[in-house]
Amino acid sequence: MSENRKVKKAEYDVVVIGGGMAGICAALASARHGARTALVHDRHVLGGNASSEIRMHICGASENLAKPELEESGILHEIMLDNKSRNDYFNYSIWDMVLFTAVKSQPHLTVYLNTAMEDCRMEGNEIREIDAYQLTTETHWQIRGNIFIDCTGNATLGYYAGAEYRTGSEGRAEFNEPDAPEQANNDRMGNTLLFKAVDRGHSVNFKRPKIARHFTEEELKYRTHSAVHEAKTKGDVDKAYLRMTSYSTSSVDYGYWWIELPGKTEDIIDEYEEIRDELVSCIYGVWDHLKNGGDHGAENYDLEWVGMLPGVRESRRLVGDYILNENDILSNKVFEDAVAYGGWAMDIHTPGGLYDFDELPSRVVSFDGAYTIPYRSYCSRNIPNMMMAGRNISATKMAMGSTRVMGTCAIGGQAAGTAAALCIKYHCGPKDMPEHMEELQQLLLKDDCYIPGYRNTDPQDLARTAQISATSAREGFAPEKVINGVSRDENGIRNMWSSDGISPEGETLTLKLASVKKVSQVRLTFDSNFNYPIKITLSKKRQLQQRIGVPPELVKDYTVTLWRGEQKMAAQKVTENDQRQNVVTFEPTECDKVTITIHTTNGEKDVHIYEVRVYS
Repeated sequence: MSENRKVKKAEYDVVVIGGGMAGICAALASARHGARTALVHDRHVLGGNASSEIRMHICGASENLAKPELEESGILHEIMLDNKSRNDYFNYSIWDMVLFTAVKSQPHLTVYLNTAMEDCRMEGNEIREIDAYQLTTETHWQIRGNIFIDCTGNATLGYYAGAEYRTGSEGRAEFNEPDAPEQANNDRMGNTLLFKAVDRGHSVNFKRPKIARHFTEEELKYRTHSAVHEAKTKGDVDKAYLRMTSYSTSSVDYGYWWIELPGKTEDIIDEYEEIRDELVSCIYGVWDHLKNGGDHGAENYDLEWVGMLPGVRESRRLVGDYILNENDILSNKVFEDAVAYGGWAMDIHTPGGLYDFDELPSRVVSFDGAYTIPYRSYCSRNIPNMMMAGRNISATKMAMGSTRVMGTCAIGGQAAGTAAALCIKYHCGPKDMPEHMEELQQLLLKDDCYIPGYRNTDPQDLARTAQISATSAREGFAPEKVINGVSRDENGIRNMWSSDGISPEGETLTLKLASVKKVSQVRLTFDSNFNYPIKITLSKKRQLQQRIGVPPELVKDYTVTLWRGEQKMAAQKVTENDQRQNVVTFEPTECDKVTITIHTTNGEKDVHIYEVRVYS
């Protein structure tokens, strides 16, 4: 070993490996709840499949507006709103900056970029330390921790630690899953490269590179790849599949999720580089077909960007204390230890990927509503101090076909990070968290997460016993709804107060407390209107679904005032708000009334507030 080898050591309460959306949300949640946290990421930009290197837009339980009430909130929504406030034209450099700023400005969080975990050290059956190499600084890091969260996607930390894991599909009989294959297999969904093209307004030639594979229209007959040629279908086709293919790939400006390859051996991770090389050949071959293989409406289009880092859908799945399965999803199961949820269809891509020319590119099983994901699916079965979040959580292949989308991964990350911080608070391990499950669930709801079947019952929330009134209210939007425990629309029920216009003096919501209390925090949840997407995307069709600027329904300028009798005790004015959840803090102040006076919104004619909480 070289005498010049540089080794540094660090120690944290919680160590998160992997800086995709799950890892970002896990690290932020852990740090925000007081745990000394490290985020170790092997790339120079954050976001994983959502990063500027891969540029897949974030999908989730809402199924791209099919189920808008199920849009993910919490930290993910906060980050996306921040991006929306400064990035109307879908610039991925700005998105990189938003993610970078979120983690770098967070107290209690240390971020290691360009740092690849190489190994881990165990004490008994627990992880005690990871070895990682930071390429840019030529530094070998030894990072110790109490709780580790595997957000690597490939379950790399768990693999090194000897955690139980699965690959491929379970046989139908193991969990009695109706849509699982009859026999277990090692089929897997492939890796994908994406491209972006722009209309130059005039004819643009494309010279086929030597590496490009040749494709025929017959080979691509089941893959929608322009608005000119409608792809064929076969057999019973799910409505969600038709929606995916008729909308997301019926253009030539951005695509295509079906340009995917799973490799040829039993180990898709080991083949990553070879798969990447072949994907490069395929993506330029598909573009050559669009440009030079007949009329696809691509005459004026020019390639602007082509990814070189494939996005991964599937590899290892860690085995937890519970394995989520298809029956849980189809039954919309609500678990006693639910901490997250999903709603995306079970979307299982064909095992041969692009080369399965005679098969539809995906088999989709859709369902109404949402299912919950139990805390036990985020805890390794045999590594007591390791949790996981992302596509590697404890689920069957069928269930993972739904849980793998980034929105679901991100809220699972927030749940895991919050739980890890509670473990530090109580000096316990992840497997002891069931003793504190109600606290964990209520803390997630307090932080603007959503758990179907659960509502705010926090005994510390003084607003729950307050008398509520307002200067005006539209019919069906009574002010009392701000304390009904649900901070979004649910099953068609509107759970918010809406004023009837905004008077020149503003509109005021008043909370008369049950008695005089010391108040130090008021938490407000505004309306960001889940019926409109806010995600960054390269798809022109999906860009056109969005509105310029932040959601106009969001409250912009307001004042929170604490009163004792008719005496004003303290006030805080907030201006230029662009977030759904606001936390307004005070020095502990004795009061018996809280008023929230809204002066302006970001464009909406009425004031919309979903929830108000008050804490000592």
